[in-house]
Amino acid sequence: MRGTTVQTVDQSLDQLVERARSLATPGTRTILGITGSPGAGKSTVAEALLAGLGDLAVLVPMDGYHLANEVLLDLGRRDRKGAPDTFDAAGYVALLERLRNQRDEVVYAPRFLREIEEPIANSIAVHRSTPLIITEGNYLLVDDGDFARVRPLIDEAWFLVPDDAVRQERLIARHMSYGKDPEAARAWALGTDEVNARLVAATATHADHVIRVI
Repeated sequence: MRGTTVQTVDQSLDQLVERARSLATPGTRTILGITGSPGAGKSTVAEALLAGLGDLAVLVPMDGYHLANEVLLDLGRRDRKGAPDTFDAAGYVALLERLRNQRDEVVYAPRFLREIEEPIANSIAVHRSTPLIITEGNYLLVDDGDFARVRPLIDEAWFLVPDDAVRQERLIARHMSYGKDPEAARAWALGTDEVNARLVAATATHADHVIRVI
């Protein structure tokens, strides 16, 4: 039940694929949200679902609504990139509303390219016939500001909870893979990312399922 403590369950990727398959009913539209703190494995799970479900699903990440680096510099928020106020939350809500309404033959959604640390508009085609929309991101269950409008648009929400040490090491490795030196990568993962992680962890009670992937 939302708003109360949800018991953590262990699930394999195969089990999660089958759970998602049960949500993908042709002729209907269901939105599945996958959330958790930075480094929780959201993208890994989402990609596994896509691989298992094929044309039944499409992935629309929240990260496509990162504000551009130029905008963040103008706002003085570049050093906090990834915090809630560094996203166009209202734009993300508007996209989810269009996807739920299912009126357009095709809706084009943005994606975020980590290689250049920038969003790319209109790069994911979502066809009206696709029954399951998978969306993943840190702030799907936040109950403040425009992000508070996200949860009512999601039919089922999964919150991922890996071991914190594993999660942090993943983040450090990710930052290094995209160009940060080891010291800078660790500082960002244990600084900015960890501040955001604490905020996200407090939203787990709004999930339908809290999941430890095994």
